[in-house]
Amino acid sequence: MKNFSRVYSAELEGIEAKLIEVETDINVGLHSFNIVGLADKALNEAKERVNAALKNSNIKPPNRENRRITVNLAPADIKKAGSQYDLAIAIGYLLASRQIKEFETRNKIFIGELSLEGNLRPVNGVLAIALMAKKENFEYLFVPAENAFEAAIIKGIKIIPVSNLVQLINHLEERELMNEQDPVELNFEIADHVIDFSEIKGQENAKRALMIAAAGAHNILMVGSPGGGKTMLAQSLISILPPLSLSEAIEVTQIYSSSGSLKGNSFLTARPFRSPHHTASAIAVVGGGANPKPGEISLAHRGVLFLDELPEFRRDLLEALRQPIESGYVCVSRVKNVLNFPARFMLVSAMNPCPCGFYGDPDKHCQCSAYEVFRYQKKISGPLLDRIDIQIEIPRTKIEDLTKKKEENISSEIRKKIVKARKIQEERFKNIKPKIYLNSEMSSKMVDEILNLDIEAQEFLKNMLDKSFISARGYYRILKIARTIADLEDSENVLVPHLSEAFQYRIREK
Repeated sequence: MKNFSRVYSAELEGIEAKLIEVETDINVGLHSFNIVGLADKALNEAKERVNAALKNSNIKPPNRENRRITVNLAPADIKKAGSQYDLAIAIGYLLASRQIKEFETRNKIFIGELSLEGNLRPVNGVLAIALMAKKENFEYLFVPAENAFEAAIIKGIKIIPVSNLVQLINHLEERELMNEQDPVELNFEIADHVIDFSEIKGQENAKRALMIAAAGAHNILMVGSPGGGKTMLAQSLISILPPLSLSEAIEVTQIYSSSGSLKGNSFLTARPFRSPHHTASAIAVVGGGANPKPGEISLAHRGVLFLDELPEFRRDLLEALRQPIESGYVCVSRVKNVLNFPARFMLVSAMNPCPCGFYGDPDKHCQCSAYEVFRYQKKISGPLLDRIDIQIEIPRTKIEDLTKKKEENISSEIRKKIVKARKIQEERFKNIKPKIYLNSEMSSKMVDEILNLDIEAQEFLKNMLDKSFISARGYYRILKIARTIADLEDSENVLVPHLSEAFQYRIREK
């Protein structure tokens, strides 16, 4: 009699899931229960959880068997971590010991952590596992009931929510079938508790710059004295960004699910806004660690990463941002493998012009020496500054602006313009491979091919470059900003006014 079974589970590597075969063999000999295949400590402890869960479900557990039980997790060269294998190990053991009748296992994946009582607890990364299951042509995915809503957003696979082990066994033996999770329809929304543009008094130039940044997902740096409203402007940016599309929401939720950051939400329907403190470590912001996880820049994917008091961040952390800003992903290298985390975010940063904050202020005298000002501003390296498309100064708000009556629904009106501009960009890039959505994602080759400059604009651009020192990267970023300004004005060609406005956002006089 063959005492062997094979069921399927999954392992998370970064934010991607890999298919894992859970093989169980029961052989004659003194009792032992071994899990092999590069299992970590949490996974080795699955033996105790499975024993207790089966015993408390009135099923004969492995520790009552006077035989050798071996569970192999294949492929054996992939490191296995976490508690999501509990359910697959329990079902594999029940099949190998013939305590439940055989069923078709090739079309089913089992995911879930068992409590000692036999109930299922939620696990991380279920959305990534559902995507993998669909890609590998599995028909059923059995998940803890609390994870079912998250997985059900993926069409083309049947999600079965499981509350406890007895319920699952009854279903597999066709005594009492469980219902599938109903398909999920999402309503995408603007994040709650955001600051509306109408709450910001004055700062019309800054609002215009933020609108352009939002339309093309351009990075922006705001420099100004304390209390000018830099932080408030950054927080208001979310209110003018369009809602997530379904594909964007799946990308973002997959990152949050894999890192265990959903915090009670089954799905993210609003654009993320991340604002790490300047004391955060490079690994916390960029990603990595012993078991690599996404950092703040990946959690800000398709949203906003706000770095307040930019010069206060560690130099190595700021320099680590250079590659993700350019490529849209962060590469985490380890001896065994290389993981890529998506990081297509809008970098919004704010800083004072000097340590005291009042250098260049027309009303308040700066207390810093010239060397202190120079040293403070040099904390932001030239290469990083070159990657920030829009650089603006935020003057102190005037008293007459503060006393003006508040306007209503400014953000919703601006958002309509931004949605229209983004639709123009989406149509422009619909046949581009690899897939891009926005002007900021264009390569230099695409800029040369796509940009429509009339003769007057070409002459203006030549004169402008002759009289200023701009790097090749800065040149292309000016053209991308000009293209976004033209899209906001529904102009097919990039004209001289668009170029001149784009140019003023790149040059800092001080």
